[in-house]
Amino acid sequence: MGSDESPASTFKYNQQPTYTTSSGAPVHHAEAYQRAGGPNGPLLLQDFHLIDQLAHFDRERIPERVVHAKGAGAYGEFEVTHDISDITVVDMLKTVGKKTKAVTRFSTVGGEKGSADSARDPRGFSIKFYTEEGNWDWVYNNTPIFFLRDPGKFPLFIHTQKRNPQTNLKDATMFWDYLSTHQEAIHQVMHLFSDRGTPYSYRHMNGYSGHTHKWHKPDGTFNYVQVHLKTDQGSKTFNNAEAGKLASENPDWHTQDLFESIEKGDYPSWTVYVQVLSPEQAEKFRWNVFDLTKVWPQKDVPLRPFGKFTLNKNPENYFAEIEQVAFSPSHLVPGVEPSADPVLQSRLFSYPDTHRHRLGVNYQQIPVNAPLHAFNPFQRDGAMAVNGNYGANPNYPSSYRTLTYKQHSPITNDPHQKWSAQAVMHLNEVVAEDYVQAKGLWDVLGRTEGQQANFIGNVSGHLSAAREDTRQRTYEMFSRVDKALGEAIKTATEKNAAPQKESRL
Repeated sequence: MGSDESPASTFKYNQQPTYTTSSGAPVHHAEAYQRAGGPNGPLLLQDFHLIDQLAHFDRERIPERVVHAKGAGAYGEFEVTHDISDITVVDMLKTVGKKTKAVTRFSTVGGEKGSADSARDPRGFSIKFYTEEGNWDWVYNNTPIFFLRDPGKFPLFIHTQKRNPQTNLKDATMFWDYLSTHQEAIHQVMHLFSDRGTPYSYRHMNGYSGHTHKWHKPDGTFNYVQVHLKTDQGSKTFNNAEAGKLASENPDWHTQDLFESIEKGDYPSWTVYVQVLSPEQAEKFRWNVFDLTKVWPQKDVPLRPFGKFTLNKNPENYFAEIEQVAFSPSHLVPGVEPSADPVLQSRLFSYPDTHRHRLGVNYQQIPVNAPLHAFNPFQRDGAMAVNGNYGANPNYPSSYRTLTYKQHSPITNDPHQKWSAQAVMHLNEVVAEDYVQAKGLWDVLGRTEGQQANFIGNVSGHLSAAREDTRQRTYEMFSRVDKALGEAIKTATEKNAAPQKESRL
């Protein structure tokens, strides 16, 4: 696990280090500055300390994440609790009792860096494991599904969840116009507008891979898998009124709750499970295992426990360790492969690309991102190459510098996927099956008193600000889930809907 080894980081609070410039020269006083000819004279350009302080201040912000901008994190460890060596060759998972250090970051998705923690939104649930065979990132969410399954829709969808390009305000018409015309999102919408869309804290929510991955088996074959992290603190949520009240009173509640619980030794933990399907089972499965808008029902694909994840250490410096932490689903280790899920495939590119933009081409040299072992002297130079840049090692495959290569399981063949050389323009159509799991969730909400009423109130309160034609499409969408649900949302929404001015959308 990376840590800042600079001399400045070694000073403790009970010491009295000499204050210096950034280049190490002692300074008479941190707040003093140089003037020519007395106290009313002009400032001197030679005052390096003043100029350096101002210049650094102008540059101390980096671009915030386009999505997942607001978040909190901590360090912890993963321990293997059950033998799953029959389904994996991943070194981190092969031995019961093995522990692996990790860093995690929880976040909201759509809001800016200063937005409220309790906003109605999915939550990011990302973990970086520092394994002996490289960093393995689980870039998960707190919902097992997502709004889309076609990768080209992702930036378009996110635009509609942010701010109107003219007014710079959140816009209910944009929000519901997209969702009502892209109804494969309905299952995730049902999650979002239930009380599950406003978790009580990061400690009280689950994490899900959502995407399907491949795990290699010892015999060289593979299974398709999905991973679940179930909170040991118990799932707990706010209702809409509670979440709104907290957004006003303490918009950093989730951040505070996580930090303070770890600070006092109340370490949050999650039990980790895997769902497993063989390629043959996947071929016959009711749902497309590469469809991010669908879950694998646990009655059909049971959960198999294999680990415990615990958070037990707060960061020393938020910016260095949490703002700069860089997760990517392409950070994999031997024994794991991405599946053919097109959204996952697009994320393999998008995540490292955003890190190169935000943090620089050498983002993996930042201590929190640095793997335990790395030797790649062919990847050199660029901004902020701070690990010695591999010294005198040749930057090409040199006969004078022998490298060791470690063999591991090869990329598997996948005979049930049909490939051809011809490029095909593809877009998944919305069909009746896309409403089935959403209806199942609606029925689940009906088993707990008040949850269906909360859902109707949450949707209608937000939808009432949208244009009338968008509202009508949205009622029709919910009616496809359940006719009575669509009618109830329509009735509740129209009570609160105000006449709308013509939009320029």
